[in-house]
Amino acid sequence: MEVIAFVGKSGTGKSHRAHLVARQQGAELIIDDGLLIHGNRVVAGYSAKREETRVGAIRRALFQEPLHAEEVREKLKEIAAEKVLVIGTSEKMVRSICKTLELPEPAKVVYIEDVSTPREIEEARKVRMVDGKHVIPVPTLEIKKYFSGYLLDPLKIFYRRGKQEIITEKSVVRPTYSYLGRYTVADTVITQIALHAARSVEGIGVGGRAIVENHGSGVTISLELSVEYGVPIPSLMEKVQQEVKEKVEYMTALNVLRVDIKVKRLFFKKEKKER
Repeated sequence: MEVIAFVGKSGTGKSHRAHLVARQQGAELIIDDGLLIHGNRVVAGYSAKREETRVGAIRRALFQEPLHAEEVREKLKEIAAEKVLVIGTSEKMVRSICKTLELPEPAKVVYIEDVSTPREIEEARKVRMVDGKHVIPVPTLEIKKYFSGYLLDPLKIFYRRGKQEIITEKSVVRPTYSYLGRYTVADTVITQIALHAARSVEGIGVGGRAIVENHGSGVTISLELSVEYGVPIPSLMEKVQQEVKEKVEYMTALNVLRVDIKVKRLFFKKEKKER
């Protein structure tokens, strides 16, 4: 497996340019900040951007956790790609990653200055310093399950390769170790959002109850609702599930794993008007 090192100081836009450089160099895999990326999918690893401290993020990016390193090593052997792009802030860092993951020394080094203008590098640094934003070279839909509770924004990149127009999507995340700090959402807030979203669907009555369970990759929501008599229940419940999932994820940045619904009572339309 041939290693291409992609090197640049922190915050200069390496992750933003990762897919472009990988295509130019013919690399099938990207190793970036603790993740092993194949195409547009995370296939192994744990993102350094999920760590709570900068020290933890550095250790994670260098694969210093044995189980983390072993998982990525096994996946590298399984895929057996011809080339892999390893991203680091220095050649020394890339060599350290290669040694830990049992990869050969880099055969080639690409510097951020080779693929970005001074103005683009300066703009990337400002975004990092002022907004605390980091880029992950994976679409938001793919990375979302790993970043429940983090503020994620999709970022579409358009560029031309000869006559071919290429569109890629990346994700912008604000780690908890950035100066913006951490935010939390109380369970009571989630339950109120879920109930409000459910009641906004025609055919759902007042009252009801919501229970939230937190998991590492997101939350599950259990609802007990009253439903209008005569309304087809299965199709109505599907509509409620979708509405609750969309509203909770949009308003809290949490990943909703499942929405379970129990119909506890039926009501007549007249009863709803009187209430």
